[in-house]
Amino acid sequence: MRKILKRIGTALLFLIVAICLAPTLVPPFLDRIYYEGPRSDHFDGKRFFNPGPAPEAGSHSGPARFANRWLGADGRAAWPEHVPVRPTVPPPRVTGGDMFVTWIGHATVLVQTQGLNILTDPIWSDRASPFSFVGPRRVRAPGVRFEQLPKIDLVLISHNHYDHMDLPTLERLWRRDRPAIITSLGNDTILRNRGVEAAALDWGGRRRVGPAEVIVERNHHWGSRWGTDRNRALWSAFTVKLPGGNIFYAGDTGWGDGSWVAEAARTGPFRLAIIPIGAYEPRDFMKTNHVNPEEGVRIFEALKPARALGVHWGTFQLTFEPIGDPPARLAALKRQRGIASAAFVATEAGRSFAVPAIGTDAAKPALAR
Repeated sequence: MRKILKRIGTALLFLIVAICLAPTLVPPFLDRIYYEGPRSDHFDGKRFFNPGPAPEAGSHSGPARFANRWLGADGRAAWPEHVPVRPTVPPPRVTGGDMFVTWIGHATVLVQTQGLNILTDPIWSDRASPFSFVGPRRVRAPGVRFEQLPKIDLVLISHNHYDHMDLPTLERLWRRDRPAIITSLGNDTILRNRGVEAAALDWGGRRRVGPAEVIVERNHHWGSRWGTDRNRALWSAFTVKLPGGNIFYAGDTGWGDGSWVAEAARTGPFRLAIIPIGAYEPRDFMKTNHVNPEEGVRIFEALKPARALGVHWGTFQLTFEPIGDPPARLAALKRQRGIASAAFVATEAGRSFAVPAIGTDAAKPALAR
């Protein structure tokens, strides 16, 4: 019975994916409206869209073909059931100009600096899915146990996909810490329906949180949680302006035409960039959704941060590449392009590193327990 339910759940999950990618197939009663406002260069009055040239023909089509390939394991790498993780216990606060960074897993990063504890796209759930019994399962435990997570002051939510907007985690954080939550337009409606308050801003919007100023930045993606709510809410990257150099979090993004990267570079200088490097195969299907390590390096070279962390890999199997392919390709690219080993890292979950302030001759950041 359990296997039958799992197969049914998997079929339902892929049906949702297909519906999200082909919303004309969906009955209107599944629609959701998260935002209403004036038209803009990325909102047509009903749905958000990526400015610039349309995707190449076929690059965002074929959800049924992708689902068939996935279910048939056609070219999909086998991932381990479990990857050992040694969780760390971060300090309660990092004051002054020091900066301490911990990859917790997937796109969840804890950044501690200036007395602020900042989290990106927090997910502690076992599955990135609307269902508790089926969907992408976590193979790497969080690098920090939730109970040992310090009080969080600021949460950045890039968009509403389940692996980035994890409502059970956000509800726990809200009940415990009441952090400032900043996201892009429409996502606050989803959160408010679960009793979680958030500030939702358009691209270019700014909000002050203590010593930080958060800027919602353009990137290249899409949003949906169920059916025809595709692109009813906006997706984004973020710049966090701070003394000693800014933080850039790219969110979940494809390269698109690259113009968003040039826009983001203008909000530097960057002390730290958090850049996705995983969930990119098969490339014919994923290239409009997710950057690969090569494009991640292009983002790094455009932003010129003092340090960068590669994320969005090795936690939930969302796509076809082997679990260790993203950091291996990143390491090869760094050798080819003469990038210092410590300048752009892909750490193990639960490992932390210090980032020196821009303009200082501080000791090189050492990966540490």
